[in-house]
Amino acid sequence: MIKTTKIPEAKKNVIKEYIRLAKEYPIIGAVNMQNLPTKQLQNMRAQLRETVVLKMSKRRLIKIAIEEAAKEKKGLEKIIPYLKGMPALLFTKKNPFTLYKTLSKNKSSAPIKAGQTAPNDIIVPAGPTGFAPGPIIGQLGQAGIAAGIDGGKVVIKKDSQVAKEGDVISPDLAGILARLGIEPMEIGLDLVATFEDGNILTKDVLAIDEDEYLNNITNAHRWAFNLSMEAGILTDQTTGPMITKAFRDAKALAVSQNICADGVMPELLSKAHGQMLSVKALVPDN
Repeated sequence: MIKTTKIPEAKKNVIKEYIRLAKEYPIIGAVNMQNLPTKQLQNMRAQLRETVVLKMSKRRLIKIAIEEAAKEKKGLEKIIPYLKGMPALLFTKKNPFTLYKTLSKNKSSAPIKAGQTAPNDIIVPAGPTGFAPGPIIGQLGQAGIAAGIDGGKVVIKKDSQVAKEGDVISPDLAGILARLGIEPMEIGLDLVATFEDGNILTKDVLAIDEDEYLNNITNAHRWAFNLSMEAGILTDQTTGPMITKAFRDAKALAVSQNICADGVMPELLSKAHGQMLSVKALVPDN
């Protein structure tokens, strides 16, 4: 029973809807909707309509619903700390990693505006700019960007960190970043964390580099195969190659030690013939 006697009936219904969805769907994601334009949100809703239910409400109501649903869905309360910015919950039966990949592909970069918080550390890379010498050098310096002149153009001498994750961006810095063409914002659904089977998967875990992941699996297989071959461990993958290697080593040993066997007779005869020719070459013709 929801203990929300002071909550209006309409809001109680919102809470009940969250609880119903939490019971129905195995995977629940915490999404930060901050800085997401309405048009892009509508596009994302349309793309995900078949696989994802996205619900937005006030943080307090979401928190109450999660705590109530956690009475049956153990561990769900662990997602509460990930209700950041302008929080929403998404409900799905889709694999969390596939979901994160889908949401990431639909993100686009955008300039950061004054008053917004940096989504991550903002680095201005070293290199040339299109600016002519002038007041811009001082403006760059005030923003913490090491700049100079080279070939009649302003250049940034070294990579410069101008903001840390969570910093509020000033109007001057926002203007400089825009002029430099740096777009640190990612516009899209920001999946902060997901809940599945009592476990929380954060965005750091969900953001898998698929190429690196496949390379790691390939390398692990190769290293395990080589180790098994060197240690003489028989497996489905190594038995054939180990028999081949053993036969090849035994054959080489038989030939080097002149051991007669069916498998090496042609090689031994060829070897003997070669030795005979070598001896013959040492005997002078009469």
